[in-house]
Amino acid sequence: MNFETLSQWADEELKSLVKILPKDIQDAAAKVAVAFEEKPGQGTADDELDGDELGLFEGPSAMDEDATGELPRIRLFLTNLWEWVGEEEHDYRDEVGTTFLHELGHYLGWDEDEVADRGLE
Repeated sequence: MNFETLSQWADEELKSLVKILPKDIQDAAAKVAVAFEEKPGQGTADDELDGDELGLFEGPSAMDEDATGELPRIRLFLTNLWEWVGEEEHDYRDEVGTTFLHELGHYLGWDEDEVADRGLE
């Protein structure tokens, strides 16, 4: 599958998903940049990654962002997501949404256990 199509599907999924989130979560999502990438490798610290990640949150959490001046960002690795779900469109769209919500949870300050408790693992 080509990256352009995966990007289009991911964008459609995220736009639909954000519309149905509670207002406070919608507001939080609006403060986070989202980048679509094929695989890890474009970030400055990507040499520390395994390479099979589905997504990554970078930057300050919602509780810390005013103090740092950095912009929060969620990176979604679309080729990894596509391969993870066995190259099936419906499952891909679902996993894009789940991965986005997982990373958004980190922005909100939730650790891995809190993210898992909310079913976003």
